[in-house]
Amino acid sequence: MTVQPISQRTWESLHPDEKLALKQAATRLASDFTGLYGLETIELFLASSYDQFADRATVTRFLPLLAERFARQRLQALARVEGLHNDGKPVVLFLCTHNAGRSQMALGFFQTFTGDTAVAWSGGSEPGIEVNPVAVAAMAERGIDIAGEFPKPWTDETVRAADVVITMGCGDACPIFPGKRYENWDVDDPHDQDLDTVRGVRDDIELRVRSLTESLGL
Repeated sequence: MTVQPISQRTWESLHPDEKLALKQAATRLASDFTGLYGLETIELFLASSYDQFADRATVTRFLPLLAERFARQRLQALARVEGLHNDGKPVVLFLCTHNAGRSQMALGFFQTFTGDTAVAWSGGSEPGIEVNPVAVAAMAERGIDIAGEFPKPWTDETVRAADVVITMGCGDACPIFPGKRYENWDVDDPHDQDLDTVRGVRDDIELRVRSLTESLGL
């Protein structure tokens, strides 16, 4: 696996506060993964995670925090792939094109229904800038807050760590790894749709997630 660090140009353009935030994030991650991964690996994952968002962000203030959250998820996935962590919990990955609507709603329902009995992540083949605010509003009607989520790409380690991969609309761009359980959900895209339409998409996803959790014995 090749992980490219933050480019020198990107690093030089960072505000001193952002540089400090990234260094502090690396320290926290190193503490969280003590005995699993060293600081060098931590910094590489943090740097490449930062670059994933820096290329498309319109507001950079929260980039170090997003990079830290994404790097933590990727390192958790890598630890599962490499057999360094096995808690026996099933891992489900929800994928769509922009990781802004369908996959985020599915993730929200799944986490609500399963609590800490399973692990779930989401990703997109072409991540958007923000989670669809109409999807956020529709989920809030169900008492589920997805406003704190953010669009992110899928990565090799998250796909390889998943037991079940749910795809929604990403077509040939969705990753295929042998030995995985794949399900393709034919769910309408809520992008640019009104709240009433998105409610229908939400309800469709809720039924599918309930069926998924039942099939997993959760």
